[in-house]
Amino acid sequence: MSRKVSMVTLGCEKNLVDSEVMAGIMAEKGYQVTEDPQDADVIIVNTCAFIDAAKQESVDTVLRMAKLKALGKKLVVAGCMAQRYADQLAEEIPEIDGIVGTGEFTRIHELVERIKQGERPKLIGNPVYIYDEFTPRLKGVSASAYVKIAEGCDHRCTFCVIPQMRGGFRSRSIDSIVAEVCQLVAGGVREVNLIAQDSTQYGMDIYGARRLPDLLRALNDVEGLRWIRLHYAYPGYFTDELIAAFRDLDKVVKYVDIPLQHSEDHILRAMQRPGRQKHIRELIGKLREEISDVVIRSSFIVGFPGETEEDFNRLKDFVREMKFDHVGVFTYSPEDTSPSVHFRDQVEDDIKDRRASDLMEVAREVAEERLARFVGATIPVLIEGRDEDSAGYIGRTPFDAKEIDGIVYVTGNDLTIGSILPVSISHSVEFDLVGEVV
Repeated sequence: MSRKVSMVTLGCEKNLVDSEVMAGIMAEKGYQVTEDPQDADVIIVNTCAFIDAAKQESVDTVLRMAKLKALGKKLVVAGCMAQRYADQLAEEIPEIDGIVGTGEFTRIHELVERIKQGERPKLIGNPVYIYDEFTPRLKGVSASAYVKIAEGCDHRCTFCVIPQMRGGFRSRSIDSIVAEVCQLVAGGVREVNLIAQDSTQYGMDIYGARRLPDLLRALNDVEGLRWIRLHYAYPGYFTDELIAAFRDLDKVVKYVDIPLQHSEDHILRAMQRPGRQKHIRELIGKLREEISDVVIRSSFIVGFPGETEEDFNRLKDFVREMKFDHVGVFTYSPEDTSPSVHFRDQVEDDIKDRRASDLMEVAREVAEERLARFVGATIPVLIEGRDEDSAGYIGRTPFDAKEIDGIVYVTGNDLTIGSILPVSISHSVEFDLVGEVV
């Protein structure tokens, strides 16, 4: 049998990092990693099971890859769906040769070798592992990289099953994260995106205190690193010290990602979310007062059990008033092992879909208004690739996160991919900007 493996990654950035670690382990064991599943003898599907839509996409992808079994390939299912539904997957999809969960994916090579010996292994342990700077990791060529600063979650949001799939909250040390970032920078990375289920909780488990500002200061000293972007900062723990770090550290981009989930206090209480609207308003006001040109992203869930039309209209008003630069909107997904699936006053799917569409339209109007302030300005842009539809390039500003926010269409000659260049913005197109290198 040839020694080629292909990773098919679904879901969030955390899954992407896990896939890069699995690819790194397999490469270290002598496997060639290929992007084309048809070119591989082992296909690993790293699944997501956060909401119904993600579960359906995962199942559909596994079934699509299973059709390649006729060519003699082995099929492995990994990740959150594997962790949550290992027995069901094994029973209902006999084409699966092996299953590995979020707590055992570093044993991926062992699993593949056992498959080759004719076994059908399932490696589903308690998720307590988190990778470090010594873990093999095979990252694609890019000037931007994701770095997990912690894994798992200790919160018990009533709609969420992440703790069941990822385990309890566990931080990496500051030294470990800095060492990994130094390795990434040596390989050409210029932007690091720090990710965790709740980044503001960083350090509580290993230091006995929230140490995110200290981590940001340590990373700010890494030579060659240009941008530090922080994701998933819970509003209840966004301290004055953290605001000062955003304000004062030159490499920390002025991009604050706060998943609020709703505006109305009784919904937030039912969700068991930290913070209430009064505190959220105070925090957003302080962020805009303290951090010049700050950009704020948030995400919201519509159709949570008990959400009335009046609640939803207040949420729309809240989004308009707070003037978020970027907004993600999700319909509530009744997960079978989450507490909220048993709540009264469940909202009909068609109502949830309509509310999501309405809120996204509000968010789009606000985003267009906010985006207009960049027209006529010169902004640093990370050049990420060629524009296939023109002779130009595509890039991102410090105010846009990779793959979820807007892009910049850049005019220029012989630009270096991965460089950060000043771009004069001429106009905007919906969520995107257009400009020329100066």
